[in-house]
Amino acid sequence: MTNQDWAQTRAEKCAAIMMEKDAASQALGMKIDRIGPGRATLSFDVLPHMMNGHEICHGGYIFTLADSAFAFACNTYNQLTVAQQNQITYLMPGQLGDRLSAEAVETARTGRSGTYDVRVTNDKGDLVALFRGLSRTINGHHYAEDGDKA
Repeated sequence: MTNQDWAQTRAEKCAAIMMEKDAASQALGMKIDRIGPGRATLSFDVLPHMMNGHEICHGGYIFTLADSAFAFACNTYNQLTVAQQNQITYLMPGQLGDRLSAEAVETARTGRSGTYDVRVTNDKGDLVALFRGLSRTINGHHYAEDGDKA
């Protein structure tokens, strides 16, 4: 197995373990569309209970989708990693029935810190929001690898 294949397999295994435990993402109907080292794309459908008083998708749901994609991306290395800081800029509203997709991409990773940019788009490809997440690696692993005690 090549290093690239091994890294992809590790990312997929970490994502499966995380999603199994992630009641919040599951409850919102999120699906992992793509996963790879330092990358993740998650999506969900905007449902009636996600609408706010302006009859658009509540920003908290859009933030949660972006935050989940960020979390899955920064946990692809089998090191427990949490959010240190996040920010979001909303560019257009999500509408009832939209399929929103959040693509998280690692832009920097040094030591215990990482920076991830997330683009949230609708099913037409329109840019709904931009999110930046800063991560911090903590002690522990998602699963034991050769020589690990996870």
